[in-house]
Amino acid sequence: MSIAEQLDLFKLPVVAPSPKTRHLLLGGQIVPYVLRQGRRRRLAMTIDERGLSIGAPHHITLADIEAFARSHAEWVLAKLAEYARRATPRQLAIRHGTRLPLLGGEIEVRVENGANRVAWHGDALVLQARPGADLDQLARRALQRRALPHFVERAGHYGARLGRSLPPIALSSARTRWGSCSQASGIRFNWRLIHLPTHLVDYVVAHELAHLVEMNHSPRFWAEVGRLFPDWHAARAELKVRGREIPLI
Repeated sequence: MSIAEQLDLFKLPVVAPSPKTRHLLLGGQIVPYVLRQGRRRRLAMTIDERGLSIGAPHHITLADIEAFARSHAEWVLAKLAEYARRATPRQLAIRHGTRLPLLGGEIEVRVENGANRVAWHGDALVLQARPGADLDQLARRALQRRALPHFVERAGHYGARLGRSLPPIALSSARTRWGSCSQASGIRFNWRLIHLPTHLVDYVVAHELAHLVEMNHSPRFWAEVGRLFPDWHAARAELKVRGREIPLI
């Protein structure tokens, strides 16, 4: 199957509206948080430059969700304070002239008047925006459209080495995972990988495709990763460092 045919199969879904921000009283402080409910097994919290996010299964009540957060109040407040002290926050607002890392290089954002469309002109990302448009959302849309064909192409490359046909491939916006592989839903890659050098993208692709052989992290799994991507030890260590430096849009 050609790359063009694969892209027709794996169209980028319509971006859902941003979750509503709620507020919670923790240790005498009012803490904003974003609640994401879906097909999850358990409650989980993540904190980064954007603040507190809580993931919960559909059946959990708001009262139980907030009780869970209050039971971890000390940790939440400590992590929020840690991010507040950082001198160089990763949260980035898109403006004309903003520069972004892209697959080991750098691009410049240009903002023009238009009908909320995006275009790539060489090393420039052009946002043709209406007055008052959400430039961050337009940039995310453009980067996701750039990411998907690259990830599909690299998955095709490693899938050929693996000797297996590819399952459905899609993008994710996960905060804590670079990729996932499921027999039911296929493979998902975090679109923010587009900000990292190509060899780190390849490591994540090889890692997820190895799960088609071993759906675990056993020695047999890592042997499969090594067969696909021999320098995986160094790439995994580099990813831990570089992954903390990418901008959050």
